[in-house]
Amino acid sequence: MIGIDTNVLVRYLAQDDVRQSAAATRFVEGLSAQNPAFISLVVLAETCWVLQSNYSATSAELAETIDDLLAMSSFHLQARDVVKAVVAGVRAAAGGKVGVVDLLIAKLAGDEGCSQTVTFDRNAAKAAGMTLLS
Repeated sequence: MIGIDTNVLVRYLAQDDVRQSAAATRFVEGLSAQNPAFISLVVLAETCWVLQSNYSATSAELAETIDDLLAMSSFHLQARDVVKAVVAGVRAAAGGKVGVVDLLIAKLAGDEGCSQTVTFDRNAAKAAGMTLLS
């Protein structure tokens, strides 16, 4: 297995830089189920942030992208079941302002036994089930 950094994953997904995107695509095409790339939760969260802030990706589009990554045997996502639950949560909130990373944070905390996740972000409290700290 080979670890993959955010910038490589973003270049592959966005195809926004001729040289780097070509190199990222060649790299991904060389992967297999026997030799996959490892996508950590940090890389996944950073990728979501980049795609939202630089490419105006919606939560629904991010969920679709993540679902595509989950379906590819050439990628191994950390905490796969948590990531699947996040995608399902985004789809269940269709049209809502649920953030993929907010759901990821809340789901990971819950899976670690946390009774709640506190935030100052009103949207995260409402959409991701966090507790507003005021």
